[in-house]
Amino acid sequence: MKKYIGLSIIALSMGLASCNDYLDKLPDDRAEVNTTEKVNQLLVSAYPDHSPSFLFWMSSDDVDDNGKAYTAQLNQEQMYRWQNVEGRGNDDPRTLWNNYYEKCATANEALAAIDAMGNPASMASQRAEALLCRAFCMFMCANTFCMAYDPQKADEYMGIPYPKTAGTSVNERGTLRETYENIAADIEAALPYVNEDHLLVPKYHWNQKAANAFAARFYLYYHDYDKTIQYATACLGSNPVEFLHKLGDWSSLGATDFFHAFKNSAVSANFIFMPANSTCGRATSGYTLLKRFGLNRIITLNEMFWIRTPWWGSGSSANVFWPSHKLYGSNQNIRFPVHNEEFEYTDKVNGTGYAHTLEVPFQGEETLLCRAEAYALKGDFANAIADMNTWAQGFTAESYIYTSGGKRYIKRRTDITQENLDNFFKDMYYSAVTPDDGITSAELQADPTLAAKQRWIKKTLHPQGFTVAEGTQENCINLILWMRRVSMPYQGIRFQDLKRYGIEYTHFLDGEDPIVFKAGDLRGAIQLPDDVIKAGLPENPREEASTATTGEE
Repeated sequence: MKKYIGLSIIALSMGLASCNDYLDKLPDDRAEVNTTEKVNQLLVSAYPDHSPSFLFWMSSDDVDDNGKAYTAQLNQEQMYRWQNVEGRGNDDPRTLWNNYYEKCATANEALAAIDAMGNPASMASQRAEALLCRAFCMFMCANTFCMAYDPQKADEYMGIPYPKTAGTSVNERGTLRETYENIAADIEAALPYVNEDHLLVPKYHWNQKAANAFAARFYLYYHDYDKTIQYATACLGSNPVEFLHKLGDWSSLGATDFFHAFKNSAVSANFIFMPANSTCGRATSGYTLLKRFGLNRIITLNEMFWIRTPWWGSGSSANVFWPSHKLYGSNQNIRFPVHNEEFEYTDKVNGTGYAHTLEVPFQGEETLLCRAEAYALKGDFANAIADMNTWAQGFTAESYIYTSGGKRYIKRRTDITQENLDNFFKDMYYSAVTPDDGITSAELQADPTLAAKQRWIKKTLHPQGFTVAEGTQENCINLILWMRRVSMPYQGIRFQDLKRYGIEYTHFLDGEDPIVFKAGDLRGAIQLPDDVIKAGLPENPREEASTATTGEE
């Protein structure tokens, strides 16, 4: 059976068409894939060009309701409310599902072509690239439409169809365990053969560092911490600081120049680029029509960029934490300019074209924090803290000069130690699930116990399928999760952490009761598109609204 370049009909989103239906109707202009060069060209089309960043960001605790005085898109509000998203836009679940399976089908076409040519050793790197493309699409699809991996429930939780043969549909979801086993098998089969020799632009393909970074994150989610450490170390080498963004180098740049410096392909911290059709960059930039829901001053001050730490300072001035000085926007939409929109004009006169974001799904600091988290979960606090201090070398300055009350001061960076880490968290309250942001300083001074109703960096953890001990281990995890939250804002990592650790949080709604995301909340598995459900795949279950959508701490 000859293999051809072109879009395989994705059976699960197009009415479960059979293999024969597809093969019987091949257009005459499809080119037979029978050379290494043609396989290389086909693999260019095996990478996702849509991203769940907008969906995950709106679903996370990084956003708040700024009130009905501001506007939002329908899909944006549905994401924020954890409702079924019904649209067919670039950021909507239906488009994501179709894109993942389209690209998976392309990877399978490449694998079939390689097999048809006798699977020569000279094409081992192309086979590895195709396997990684398939594994990544299925990993991201599972992150979107499935629960977080829990080995105790992995046979109960539904997975996703995992096509492995070109032109053949898989019409069963299977279990989450089966999905993860398939991803692991593809990763392990690919990694020994990843080679960049056939890549014209390595940072837009699965180069060796990107492949190892992907493996490190996957195995962290899979609860295999030894492999997480193994692959993160293979990626980062003996000097991890070399692969961090050096924010201090760009401290004098404005927002646009800072963004382009951060996302530059020459920066060693950026392992792989995947441009996406998305309006997420428009939302993060405070676009007026998307301003109702976003990262506002309340979250910035109390949970993210301006929080108080004993190592680096607090606020926007007495702080060696570089992002605290690189924030733009308004009280309703504060942005750290690392995820802007890149607009592609098709008609500059009429101002029409396509909105894109430049996704960097794997970057140095996130891989480093995967390793730090794995060390912490293994109880190796010395190595976990060492990685956290390495992270600080990229994201903080050794010292920062600031002025207050007409006087000049110097704030200096302090290293994290187990002692000062434990002391920092020891007397801190756990963040309220449903915080009261209206508590005034005077009320707090009169009744210090009201602090328990406020927002803090310290979260109550309900790990899904694993345990975290009180004390140093919990403290390490809370700080690592915060580091990841501010390292890769807007890119969806935070929502996965909330799911994995069962962190409960609230989305406030102007004029309505707040809605609460609970530990193990079934809405963490985004609902499948309607047409996929109608085609026969079982939908994700949901709890009763009375227990799942409202509640108090």
